[in-house]
Amino acid sequence: MFDDLTSKLDQVFRNLRGVGKISESNIRDGLTDVRRALLEADVNLQVARDFLARVEQKALGQEVLKSLQPAQLFIKIVHDELVALLGEKEARLNTGKKPPTVIMVVGLQGSGKTTFCAKLARYFKAKGRRPLLIAADLQRPAAQDQLQVLGESIGVNVFRGESKNPVEVCEAGLRHARKISLDPVILDTAGRLHVDDDLMSELERVRGVTEPAEILFVADGMTGQDAVNSAKAFYDRLNFTGAVLTKMDGDTRGGAALSIRAITNAPIKFLSVGEKLDQLEPFHPDRVAGRILGRGDIVTLVERAQATFDEDKAAELEAKLRKAEFTLSDFLEQLRQLKKMGSLTELLGMIPGMSQKMKNVQMDEKALKHTEALILSMTPFERDRPQVLNASRRKRIAAGAGLTVQHLNRMIQQYEQMVQMMKQLRKAGPGQIKRVFGR
Repeated sequence: MFDDLTSKLDQVFRNLRGVGKISESNIRDGLTDVRRALLEADVNLQVARDFLARVEQKALGQEVLKSLQPAQLFIKIVHDELVALLGEKEARLNTGKKPPTVIMVVGLQGSGKTTFCAKLARYFKAKGRRPLLIAADLQRPAAQDQLQVLGESIGVNVFRGESKNPVEVCEAGLRHARKISLDPVILDTAGRLHVDDDLMSELERVRGVTEPAEILFVADGMTGQDAVNSAKAFYDRLNFTGAVLTKMDGDTRGGAALSIRAITNAPIKFLSVGEKLDQLEPFHPDRVAGRILGRGDIVTLVERAQATFDEDKAAELEAKLRKAEFTLSDFLEQLRQLKKMGSLTELLGMIPGMSQKMKNVQMDEKALKHTEALILSMTPFERDRPQVLNASRRKRIAAGAGLTVQHLNRMIQQYEQMVQMMKQLRKAGPGQIKRVFGR
């Protein structure tokens, strides 16, 4: 996320740090480089101009020029202005005046709207709510079937009306939700390949009959300036209450995230950071600004770990470590938990300073799959006693996983290194182990 923009801004700040004494000339050169980085990230031109004007006004003040660490203060100014540009603080979802709360999801076709609806339903279900998905996209072939499949995969009800009129489908779905006490109601409305009057008129009619507490505009985070233009068109007609950026795990340049709120004044409420239905994050402006400036995002990393790792399993693992009984089965379990948190590249990017240190290192995401395949190719006896893995066993295991013996040998070496680390922790005492597992 934002890798290219982060890299360019990091170079700007490196140049400023290398200057013995900062001056107005240095700052203006830095601002020119920041401007170039923003425009290359496809940030709206007027948004970039306004942002730089605010940064320049503060950066050229005596506070920066007389500071003992002017470069660091300049970075702080850029950070604070980025947070202001992105929305200051997390914008939570609105609640309806009376149940059920209606959330209307709009956007262009191909932006990931239907998948987001399912992600949002799962998000509510995880909080103990009973959401209903209404399949109101009657334009795209198989849109209703897609939502039905997604809903079934997360155990959420999907309403499909018999009418060919999306307004009538939404009305009937809302009555159904009230009848069996489902809340909230999420409307998956139709999109188009481009903004047109028929689409907007249809959405206005749906809004009129359902009176949504939230209208969320879904934008493809990879489209940059195009997402901003469509957001403006939707906002002018629907006055949506929040935006959602999808595909933020891809090669996004960040322009949409930095421009949509400034253009529409509507807050960004969610980021979709992967294809899986659990990969949805509330939008925190300060955390995203930290990621853009290469400061990482430890808070989100910890939250993901807390949501992913099972407390009972952590306690069980801790007990095994105390007895030096860490097996390959335990190794496999830890790798699977790590995979649930996201890609290695993304996780490393949340550690302060790590994204720039690792930018030229190619992360082999397949390595985890290879490790899993190798361990699954073993018998339970072999997983618990890896010391019995002689040459013939290793050859059989590697062939069963579709890999080479060299792959297996590397994996065993990694496991042994981890066991050694665990033994050192054990010698350090139970307190150290508890600190590692946050217990």
